[in-house]
Amino acid sequence: MPSTDPSFSPARTAAVSADPPSGRPSPSLSLPPLVALSLGYFLVMLDVTVVNVAVPAVQVSLDAGSSGLRWIVDGYGVCFAGLLLLGGGLGDRFGHRRLFLAGLGGFAAASAGCALAPSAGALIGARLAQGAGAALLVPASLALLRAAYPDRTLRARAVGLWGLVSAVAFGAGPAVGGLLVAGFGWRAVFWVNLPVAAAAVLLTVRHVPAPGRRARPGRADPAGLLLGVLGLFGVAGALNEAGSAGWSSPEVLVPFAGGVLCLAAFTAVELRLEKAAAVRPEGRRPLLPPSLLREAGLAATNLVGLLLSFGYYGLLFVVTLYFQQERQFGALITGVALLPSVCMGFLAAPLSSRLTARKGPYVPMAGALLLGSAGFLGWLAAGPDTPYPVLLFALMATGLATPVTVVAATVAVMEAAPAARAGTASAVFNVSRQVGGAMGVALFGALVGATGGVVDGLRVSAVVASVAFLLAAALAAVAGRRTGAARAG
Repeated sequence: MPSTDPSFSPARTAAVSADPPSGRPSPSLSLPPLVALSLGYFLVMLDVTVVNVAVPAVQVSLDAGSSGLRWIVDGYGVCFAGLLLLGGGLGDRFGHRRLFLAGLGGFAAASAGCALAPSAGALIGARLAQGAGAALLVPASLALLRAAYPDRTLRARAVGLWGLVSAVAFGAGPAVGGLLVAGFGWRAVFWVNLPVAAAAVLLTVRHVPAPGRRARPGRADPAGLLLGVLGLFGVAGALNEAGSAGWSSPEVLVPFAGGVLCLAAFTAVELRLEKAAAVRPEGRRPLLPPSLLREAGLAATNLVGLLLSFGYYGLLFVVTLYFQQERQFGALITGVALLPSVCMGFLAAPLSSRLTARKGPYVPMAGALLLGSAGFLGWLAAGPDTPYPVLLFALMATGLATPVTVVAATVAVMEAAPAARAGTASAVFNVSRQVGGAMGVALFGALVGATGGVVDGLRVSAVVASVAFLLAAALAAVAGRRTGAARAG
């Protein structure tokens, strides 16, 4: 079925067609749009981790304190999570290609600001601006990917490659950062973003379909916009502080409570606007229609995304502490030690895209989560002197399971979301993942402190992560059965 997304232009995507009739070969994958959209996501994921190894040099250069350093590293993710819903809604309203280019431009400008920052405060501000640019381009990237590849098989292949790029960028961040800092200084980790962003802009302008004429979207939702941004900022910021300040500290409890209250008010506003819009279509439209979250496939996939990031990124934080503090590995050697996990993405991308195209997204999602759950239990063997080969199963199993799940879940979101709300649905999924990751880091960091050591904390955290993946696998299996039954009916 041809895409109804207004940004889709058949003339610009001649290499891609709708699902072919039975017996005809599937069309070939057009690469330029995929490369353009993948480069944007590459930047976003690279800057999650590339800064970590630059922290000591930044501290010396800018005389930054511990609180400032924490916000230099984590402020990016907080701003990214806080503005994702806004980015998705703006893309649905004004056009995803326009928002993607705006996000790339903002990200590049903020990266230059980071590289030129004369003080820690200026660097924090520029990192927050990077997060804002990322929040614009990520939901738009997924919506444009859906529009460019309406054929289900091609879409699964495209999302597989897109997910591979993100996994490689995230995993390569520490190694890339270490090389850049050693060779050119810490400012180079930000300068490197500019040529990548320029290439993404050029390819987008030339090869990604321009938006067509859009129907009148109705009046905006300023109250929902403000409450949604404040709520997500409050919750994400509190979770960011919880790992270091403790769950009971005022700097955690106050913003968390404020964020929850704002999100509760946001829900009430969106429910009222959705009911009113059914009577008066020309009135205000909700930023996030609650009916979108009641769709079974989307609701389950969002919970899977939260549990996935909770387990994987939470335990990755503790594993990094284990290698650096317990095993005394440097940042670069730690990055090398994690490479077996990262490299599994090269296998995960084609495996997940093929399974998803044949079986639908929920079967590979559930299977991968079960594998990841078993992989986490492999960390129970970790100790102060455990031979590295003993840890390879844990690294490789979780490294394979996570990107397979991400690719399958992304396809599930694309298939379940209405075309007119593709950006918002993508944003909600990414918010779930961001909040889950922040929760995992905060909780598992607290477990390390409560158990009195990194090794004991790692083992307890591994069990919690394994349970989280088991719950996610059950959700995926139930959603798959319900979706199959709905299609059969």
